[in-house]
Amino acid sequence: MADTPIASISALRSVRTHSISPENPDGAAGGGGRATEGTGARAARDLGPGWKVSPSVIVAAGATFDVARIEGPGRITHIWLTTHPDGWRSLILRAHWDGAAEPAIEVPLGDFFCQGWGVFAQVDSEVIAVNPNGGFNSYWPMPFRKGARITIENTASRDAVVYYQVTYETGGDYAGEGYLHAQWRRSNPLPLLTTHPILDTVEGRGHYVGTYLAWGVNSTGWWGEGEVRFFLDFDDEYPSINGTGTEDYFGGAWNFDVPGQGYTPYSTAYLGLPQVLRPDGLYASQQRFGMYRWHLPDPIHFAERLRVDIQALGWRSGGRYLPLQDDIASTAYFYLDRPTAARPPAPTADVMEIHVGNGPAPRI
Repeated sequence: MADTPIASISALRSVRTHSISPENPDGAAGGGGRATEGTGARAARDLGPGWKVSPSVIVAAGATFDVARIEGPGRITHIWLTTHPDGWRSLILRAHWDGAAEPAIEVPLGDFFCQGWGVFAQVDSEVIAVNPNGGFNSYWPMPFRKGARITIENTASRDAVVYYQVTYETGGDYAGEGYLHAQWRRSNPLPLLTTHPILDTVEGRGHYVGTYLAWGVNSTGWWGEGEVRFFLDFDDEYPSINGTGTEDYFGGAWNFDVPGQGYTPYSTAYLGLPQVLRPDGLYASQQRFGMYRWHLPDPIHFAERLRVDIQALGWRSGGRYLPLQDDIASTAYFYLDRPTAARPPAPTADVMEIHVGNGPAPRI
C-alpha cells in the first residue's frame, strides 16, 4: 500500500486528479456540469446547464450500474457515496481491476462502509469515515495498472437513488502496488462448534489490512471470548497469529463495558466499536454490534497464502466456554499481488437480509 496521504502530502508529484460523478460520468477534463437531463433537471429548470442538473442516478431494481470506468493506470484515492438506508444491505459494491472478469471487491454497500445493520453509526477512522446522516467515505488506496471498473448492483425489488463521487489520479508509477480486495461472508446462524471464516484461503503475496464485523447476538450473556486467528502461508492446523479475544482484537477490553454505562461505543483511527444496537423490548429483540480494525501501521504480511477465522464463545456454568451460534457478517480487506482471488459466492438478497425492528410478518 502506498504511503498515507499525511506522509506524502507535501510531495510534489507529476500526476493529474480526475473525478467521476453523475455530473461528469467519465471524469473527462472540463467535462463536469454539462448535463441537460438528470435527477435535478426539474429543480434546475429556471437556471439552465451547469446548475446541478444531474447530482444522482437511479439504479433500477435488479440492475447493475457502472459507477466508474477508467482506462489506463491510476489509483482511486477517495470515494464518497450516499443512498437511503434501505439500500445499505441490498446494494452490492464491486470493483474489477485491470479488466478482470471477477471482482476483487464484492461487498454489500453498508458493510464496506462499516454500516452492516442498515442503521447509521458515526465512524471516525483513517480509511473509512461515515458522517451524518449516511455520508460514506472511503480513503482506501485502490491502484490499478490497466483500468478499473466500479459497479453497484441493486438486488432489491425497488429502485435506489445513489449519489456518488469517485476521485482518482493518473500519471504515477503503480507497478509495485498491490490490488485492494474486499470479501464479505455471513454465518447466520454460525453452525455449532465451528468458526466463522473471515477469509478463506487466498493465494499470492500480499498483506491483510482490515476487518469489519456486524455481529448479532442470539443468546443472553457475554459473546466475545472467541479469538481471531491468522493462518499464514504453510500453517495447517494451528495459526501463526492467535489473538486473545474478540474485544481484544478490536482494541477494547473487559467486554467493552464501562461500569455504569454498559457497552460503550468508540471510533478511532484504526479501531472501533462504533455501533451498539440494544433491544427495544419489542421487535429488535437481540443486541447487534458493529466493529472494525484497520491493520495500517501493523499490516499482516503473507508470502504464499492466508486464511483468517474467528471463534464465537460465551460463558456457561463452572467457568466453561459456551460455543455460540450467532449471526456474524464479516468484511475482510487485503492487498494482493494479483487482481483476482478465490472468493465466496456472490451475496444474494436472502443471505444479506437483516431484521432490526422490522415489525411483525404479514398475515397470510
